[in-house]
Amino acid sequence: MDAQLKEEFVQEAALAPETEPPALTPKQIDNEALQVANLNLPVPAAPQDGAQTALMPQGQLTRRGAAMRLALAAVAKRLATLALALVAVLISVVAWDHYLTAPWTRDGRVRVQVASVAPEVTGRIKELRVADNQFVHKGDVLYVLDPFDFDVALQSTRAALQQRAADVQVKQRQSERQGKLSSLATTPEQQQVYAGNAIQAEAAFEAAQSQVALAEVNLKRTEIRSPVNGYVTNLLLRAGDYARQGIANVSIIDTDSFWIDGYFEETKMARVCTGAQVEAKLMGYSTPIIGHVSTITRGLSVSNAAAGAQGLPNVDPIYTWVRLAQRVPVRIAIDEVPPGVPLVSGMTATVTVRDHSAADHSTWLDGAHASLSNVLDGPVARPDCIPTVTADGELAQSVPEWEAQATLEPDQINPGLASSIQAPPRQD
Repeated sequence: MDAQLKEEFVQEAALAPETEPPALTPKQIDNEALQVANLNLPVPAAPQDGAQTALMPQGQLTRRGAAMRLALAAVAKRLATLALALVAVLISVVAWDHYLTAPWTRDGRVRVQVASVAPEVTGRIKELRVADNQFVHKGDVLYVLDPFDFDVALQSTRAALQQRAADVQVKQRQSERQGKLSSLATTPEQQQVYAGNAIQAEAAFEAAQSQVALAEVNLKRTEIRSPVNGYVTNLLLRAGDYARQGIANVSIIDTDSFWIDGYFEETKMARVCTGAQVEAKLMGYSTPIIGHVSTITRGLSVSNAAAGAQGLPNVDPIYTWVRLAQRVPVRIAIDEVPPGVPLVSGMTATVTVRDHSAADHSTWLDGAHASLSNVLDGPVARPDCIPTVTADGELAQSVPEWEAQATLEPDQINPGLASSIQAPPRQD
């Protein structure tokens, strides 16, 4: 634009009459425009009427007009430069707030609970009813152990129970008869012996009944069932393998327990509050997972707290001008998973916490002002941001127990005694 004005100035000066002052060179025009722009030379006021304009030489008017246009162009350039500088500063402040103080992290991991299934009895696997990566429901049979030994044990304990029932009935009858005999037919010592035998027989009957209940439970335990809803993973079993009691051999990913761990720098923790809405994007998927902040870890391992070989404190050297921010694990509960986005334990996620103060920013100016305040003064934490967690409701879990077997009385079991034994005692 300056070159065009210079060229017009030269052309207008060349067309001026010979009586007028000679036309200025481009260098002289630059010097005059620079003086006007720097306010070193006053710019003459515009003529008020046609008479004054007519008295002013045409060449002088042309030079003054071009100089004013050049001065205005220089001022406009300076204003544009100042505006660009302000925009750059504003963008820098917002970027600083976003990358250094905003509650977001690229260090997020999808986590899940894994149920390790182990048999409660030892035996050889007779049937394998699941395949690797198969979805199973809670209570589905995973595999079956050979029940032959446990069936035989149940029959044996039932036979022993019947024997104990007959024994306790006989000894109770004998004790009752001895108690009704006169002192001429028996002695108190004999009555005590028969009463003690009846008590011992009754205790043996109760022990036999417990053995039957245990044998029934062990027979049911030959069917190993899934404790959760989920996917069988890394299945290496096959029919014929020997399963040992208490040794896990099937792993099931609990699909009802997925969550995300976000590792936030400690400089961003002031803006992370329990219950705040969270968006997590998995690598390779653009649609975010919606969740909320569930809990915040209260402790990290400190290497300086460990004692040395001689019990002395082990203090790591640091650089005073460089301090690395520690990362605090934040547990994210998943509320909504978009269709087509699979949850796989160990996947990487970018976690962004929606700041509680973001809703108050109705315009971009409010957001810029908040970013500037965060950069200059730091974020302000709320007192109720991190409540105390208690093991209530869905957090509390327990292992289901076996139902207690009903206790039987000796009279409820028919041992097949002789009719003479069942008869009441004679009255002397």
